[in-house]
Amino acid sequence: MDELILARVLHVLGVVLWIGGVAMVTLLLLPMLARMSSAAEAIEIFTRFRQRFAAQARVTTLVVGLSGFYMVYALDVWQRFVHWQYWWMHTMVLIWLLFSVMLFVMEPRARRQAAVSAQKNITAEMFIKIQRKHMTLLILSLITIAGAVAGSHGWLIPGY
Repeated sequence: MDELILARVLHVLGVVLWIGGVAMVTLLLLPMLARMSSAAEAIEIFTRFRQRFAAQARVTTLVVGLSGFYMVYALDVWQRFVHWQYWWMHTMVLIWLLFSVMLFVMEPRARRQAAVSAQKNITAEMFIKIQRKHMTLLILSLITIAGAVAGSHGWLIPGY
């Protein structure tokens, strides 16, 4: 059972670092960049930040995915994915999949394309669009976290 405790600790720490980082980017960094007078400087800051944050986010999403899979396996709770009362388990997997695709497929592709389109006119609206997408993902993530905490402590929607 010590492995299960370690998996849970790693899972929670991974979620804190990952979704906490998403919150910081969404609520602080992107609004700051949208208000900067120099779009070129804003995109330079964003690019440098994204490189460092993407590396940290990749590691934490891997930790979250592996530890989550291990907990489902070790506790043998696969049947929860059949019952809608455990909706938060479905959303945890969905959020993890969305972010994994973004971090491991879309972000590297965008980085390669950025080198090609670096001369294109960058506007504040671009950062606002990015922030809206991040806000949607952040809200879904926070709802999922709230549901997971409540559900794992027994607060389930009644009925089957």
